[in-house]
Amino acid sequence: MVSISGSKKLKRQMAPQFWGIARKSKRFVITVRPGPHKKDYAIPTAVFLRDTLKIVTTLREAKTSIYSGKVKIDGVVRKSLHHAIGLMDVVELENVPDVYRLVPSEEKLLKPIKINESEKSKKLVRVVSKTTISKGKMQIGFHDGRSIISDTKVNVGDTCLMQTPDQKILEIIKLEAGCQCLVTHGINTGQIGKIETIEEGTFILPKRVVLILGDRKIEIPADIVMAIGKEEPVIQLK
Repeated sequence: MVSISGSKKLKRQMAPQFWGIARKSKRFVITVRPGPHKKDYAIPTAVFLRDTLKIVTTLREAKTSIYSGKVKIDGVVRKSLHHAIGLMDVVELENVPDVYRLVPSEEKLLKPIKINESEKSKKLVRVVSKTTISKGKMQIGFHDGRSIISDTKVNVGDTCLMQTPDQKILEIIKLEAGCQCLVTHGINTGQIGKIETIEEGTFILPKRVVLILGDRKIEIPADIVMAIGKEEPVIQLK
């Protein structure tokens, strides 16, 4: 049987801070395998259950829960300890009434918040690519690794309110002046502000947005912000 390449473990000292793991209890912790989110911006499913939510106490208990199909991510059962849970993912647990969504906060890059049952099938996804394929159809790629073939008119940087697991686009939120945005990375992670202007990219500088955060104004790259609504977020983010 052919083994899958890549290490399944990581030194605890090298793990991202937002995982919330104890650094000196053991030497190694399981890591994220290639999947929907980048390694530095995701949490392995087993670590999420044991160290973030603390609903299990050991890796053995986490394995039992995951392998028995008790964990759903975006409405799909995931049976891998290493599956990457990242930005805007919705996590459901069998026999647990709470539903969680991972969002950036001012304390952590990713923080689980409890959401209403009615919102568990809704998710914000940022458009990261557009590709024309055969017969003139358009393939749209999103930040969480998913892609769909659709005639929907969107631009890279826009956000779609998607129904999962059907992958149906419910609403498009344009990245434009006047819309509300959530900062997903950097020192302003988790803060929500209003876009004043958008600066087009140059040969040296990337596309940037001028964002109003309370009583201050900042200019940051457009790829670290996510449009979340015109006047207020279209889904629960706090």
